[in-house]
This record gives sequence, structure tokens and C-alpha cells, in this order.
Amino acid sequence: MPYYEFRCLNCGRLARLFFTYAEYDAAKPTCPYCQSEQMRRRIGRVAVAKSEEARLDSLMDDSALAALDEEDPRAIGRFMRKMSQEMGEDLGDEFNEVVDRLESGESPESIEKSMPELTGGDDLGV
Repeated sequence: MPYYEFRCLNCGRLARLFFTYAEYDAAKPTCPYCQSEQMRRRIGRVAVAKSEEARLDSLMDDSALAALDEEDPRAIGRFMRKMSQEMGEDLGDEFNEVVDRLESGESPESIEKSMPELTGGDDLGV
């Protein structure tokens, strides 16, 4: 999709505008916030299409896993959040709660005790 990013020189806000390739040369971009025509083109981020398998493979790469500090709940939470983002699926409220609590530094053991439904009520000896 030919989206172009601009910064308004009047209000300073960023705008992402769509122009076909044929329209772009003659286009006069207008700020959607203040309607100013004083816009400067920005170079946007480049998206690289990867299959789900390739994204998960890079996440589970030995070097990525070796860098994971299994003793640090925050690191575990960040890894779990990144994994869910790479999967592109909402894994539910319970998953999000666990990740939020890990990222805040709470121990996995404490989370398991307060949420026994995660382990089916079984004591996993953690």
C-alpha cells in the first residue's frame, strides 16, 4: 500500500496519508489535524513480510533463548509478550494478566499460587 508519512510544519503532528503512485507527484498533502499544507515528507518504517514459521523460528533461535535470564520474571514476561505478538493472536485475559505481573517483577511461583486454574489446581512443585 502506498502510504506516505508527513510531519506538519504548522502543528508538528505526524500524518500517514494514502496516495496512489500516479497521484503522488502532483499531490498536495494536507494535515488532517490543522488543514495546513505545510507538510514535510518523512521516511517511514519498512515492513518485511515473514511467515509465522519464520517469525517463531527467529524468536526460538538458540542465541535468543541463551540471552533469556530464566531467573528474572521481567525478562520472562517480555519474552512471553514478544512471543504472543509474533503469533499475532490474542491469547486471552489470563495470559495478559500473567505477562503483566511477570513484567512488574512478580515471581512465577506467586502467580501460580494466586491463579491455581492455570495449572488445573495441581501443585507442580514450583
